[in-house]
Amino acid sequence: MYVSFFGLIEKPFSITPDPRYLYLSERHAEALAHLLYGINESGGFIQLTGEVGTGKTTVVRTLLSRVPQHADVAVILNPRVTPVEFLLTICEELGLGLDEADRSSVKEMVDALNRRLLAAHADGRRVIVIVDEAQNLSADVLEQVRLLTNLETATQKLLQIILIGQPELRELLDRTELRQLAQRITGRYHLNPLAKPETEQYVRHRLRVAGASAEIFTPAALREVHRVSSGVPRVINVVCDRALLGAYTEDIKKVTPALVRRAAGEVYGRRFVPRWFGWLAAAAAVAGVCVTAFLTSSLWRHSAPVLHAAAKPAPAARLIPAAGSRPLPARTPPPVSINALLAENAENTGDAAAFRRLLALWGTAMTDDKDPCGQAQKAGLACLDQRGSWAQVRALNRPAILTLTDNEGQRHRVVLSALDDGYGTLELGEHDVRVPLDELSRDWFGEFTVVWKPKTPHTRLLSLGMRGDEVRWLRRSLNALHGAASDPALDDVYDQQLAIAVQNFQREHRLNVDGVAGLQTQVVLDTALAEPGSPLLMPLTPHG
Repeated sequence: MYVSFFGLIEKPFSITPDPRYLYLSERHAEALAHLLYGINESGGFIQLTGEVGTGKTTVVRTLLSRVPQHADVAVILNPRVTPVEFLLTICEELGLGLDEADRSSVKEMVDALNRRLLAAHADGRRVIVIVDEAQNLSADVLEQVRLLTNLETATQKLLQIILIGQPELRELLDRTELRQLAQRITGRYHLNPLAKPETEQYVRHRLRVAGASAEIFTPAALREVHRVSSGVPRVINVVCDRALLGAYTEDIKKVTPALVRRAAGEVYGRRFVPRWFGWLAAAAAVAGVCVTAFLTSSLWRHSAPVLHAAAKPAPAARLIPAAGSRPLPARTPPPVSINALLAENAENTGDAAAFRRLLALWGTAMTDDKDPCGQAQKAGLACLDQRGSWAQVRALNRPAILTLTDNEGQRHRVVLSALDDGYGTLELGEHDVRVPLDELSRDWFGEFTVVWKPKTPHTRLLSLGMRGDEVRWLRRSLNALHGAASDPALDDVYDQQLAIAVQNFQREHRLNVDGVAGLQTQVVLDTALAEPGSPLLMPLTPHG
C-alpha cells in the first residue's frame, strides 16, 4: 500500500526472517561467525539463546544460506516430540532410508545414523543438526541428544548439534540431571536487544535494502522507535511498518515521533506519551512544591508585625532604538533554490560536462564526450554506479556525480565535490555553490556515480574461498588500516579470518555487514587508505 508512496521496491519491515535484510549487530555477527566456525571445525554442542524477537531465527536462516558445500544439515523446527520421533526426524532430514519396522526402534535408527556419520566422515563431510525452539525439548529428548554426541571416532565427534532457544533454554540446561549435556557445550552465545545506535542503523539498513533513496524516519522518530521497542527487532519491524502506513494515510513523506508513538499504541494496545511528558510531570511536581513553600512563606510574613515599609521598586528602563538606526542583519542566509541553480546552469548539467569535472578532480582530462568511463579506465580509474542515501555517499567519501530531477522532470548531472555540516558543494559552471542537503534532497532520489582507483588490474566481488591478487590486496589493506603485519602464506586466501575482518570493517563504516567484499566495500577501504592528493568529500579521520 505505502511501498510506491515512499519510492520502495518492497515492504522493508516484514516479520518473516529474510536473510537479505539481516542486520548484524556486533553480537549477531559474532554469533554467526562462531556458528560457521563450529560447522567447519568443532563438534558437540553450540547454544544460541535470545529473547523473543531478537533475531535468532534470522541468524539461523543466514547460517543455512552460508553452509559450506561439505556439510549436510538436518533442521528440527518442532521440538515437542518424543525421543523416537526426534531420531526419526533427523533420519528423514538426512535422507536415510529406513524400513518400516526400524522406524520405531531407537537402536536401529541410531545404528543407521552412525553408519551415515562414519560414511560422511570418510568422505570429508560434516553433519549438523539444528534444533530451533530448543527450550521446548523434554528431558528425555535432551538425554537422547546427549547420547548422539557419543557417536565419534578416536579423534573427532561425528555430529555437530546447534541448540537455538529462548533464555529458558539456559535455565533448562542448568538442571542437575542435565549437567552431562551442559558440560559438552563448547560455545554459548546470547543475543541482546539492539542498542539505540544499532536500532537507528537497523531501520536505515532495512529501508536501504527495500530501495529507499532518502531518509524516511526523522532522527527524533528513530530515537522514539528505540524507546517504544526496547531494541527488539521484531517489535521494531511491526512499529515501523505501522508508522509507514500512518504516514501514507496522512500523505506525509517523513515519519515523525508522533506517528511512531501512535503506531506503538496500536501494537501494544496502550497509549504512549512523549519522553518529555515525564520530565514535564516532574517539573510540575517541583513547581508545585515551590509554590506551596512560597504561599506558606507569604502567609507567615503577612501575619508577622510590619517593621518597615517595603520600598517600591523602580520601573524597569525601556530600551528604545535610536532614531534612524537600522535593525541587525539576519544571520540565516536566504534559502537556496536548487531548481533555479539548475535552470541557470542547464548547459553545464549534462552527462559529459559532469564527467569532465569529476575526472578533472582526479587529474584526468577527457579527450571527447564519448564513453567517459572507458576513458577513466585507460587512466587507471573505475566508475561505480550506485543508488542509495547520503549515508552511502559519506561512506564512499569520493566526489560523486548526482542525478537531480527538477520540477519539470528534467534530469541533471552535477558534481558533488565536498560535504560538511549538512551542506554540499556543487561544481556548476565556473564556480562552486554550497547548498543545504535538505534542499538538495528534494531533487535527488539516490542515484549517483563515483570514480575510484583500483589497486589491481581487475575488480570483482570477493567472498569466502576465493584466491588471487584482489584477495591479497584486500587482506593487506585491512592489515595496514590497523597497523598489523600480513602473513604471506595466507595473503591470497579469502578464509574465515578475513571474512570476519571484512565484517568488522563493514560494521565500522556502516555498510551492509555480510563478510563479502563487494565493490562498495572495496571503494570504502581504498578511501580509508587514500593516496595523498586524491580527491575526498570530507577529511579522513585518522586511523590507528
